[in-house]
Amino acid sequence: MAYLSTEWNGTEYFPIHDFHHVEYLVGNAKQAVYYYRSAFGFEPHAYCGPETGVREKVSYVLKKNRQYFVFTTPLNSEHPGSDWLKKHGDGIYDIAFSVDCDKTAYDSCLSRGAEGVDEPTITKEENGEYGQSSIKTYGDTIHSFIYDSNYSGLWAPGFSPLNLPDISCPDTALITIDHVVGNVETGKMDEWQDFYERIFGFTTFVRFDETDISTQYSSLKSIVVRSKNWRVKLP
Repeated sequence: MAYLSTEWNGTEYFPIHDFHHVEYLVGNAKQAVYYYRSAFGFEPHAYCGPETGVREKVSYVLKKNRQYFVFTTPLNSEHPGSDWLKKHGDGIYDIAFSVDCDKTAYDSCLSRGAEGVDEPTITKEENGEYGQSSIKTYGDTIHSFIYDSNYSGLWAPGFSPLNLPDISCPDTALITIDHVVGNVETGKMDEWQDFYERIFGFTTFVRFDETDISTQYSSLKSIVVRSKNWRVKLP
């Protein structure tokens, strides 16, 4: 039975301002960049790789209005992304959130049972402070917490401007990331709903089950959780 509520029944353990970026692990970052530029009108923004002192990977950052996509390709088999790609193929690895303090967010989530991936690190340089940490979520996906409100650099430490030839693409009117869908294991929908309500303090505002969406041969169950400010919605 369908459920819809605009009431806030969660707990804001720490503010999550918005999606910061989505990072893809791909076998060929250059090809992915070309596709998203030519098909969706994304613009070159930042880059890291051997030329910027990063030897184990290349990462291209594309921008379209208020949304940022990062395309990363590992450069050697020792990089953990190589095993991830072997298992999953091209796909989204990191759904990153913008927060006031990456350490506060990380510690808060771990205190309620989350499993850490990258411990909080603060990089201080002439452009200010940049903080990042991450935790596990469904599958082999992670959530990074990004603190960069006092960072005036282009993107993050180790990145330089990404200069690429112009590509003609009609405006696609893409403005921001509205939501990110996670497909979870059969029978574990309620478990992951509990994860986001318990770890992040999110509230559930939409729920559909097989009595609402189905055909003769298939059906769909969906639960959507959100942050207090509505900026982060995760079906």
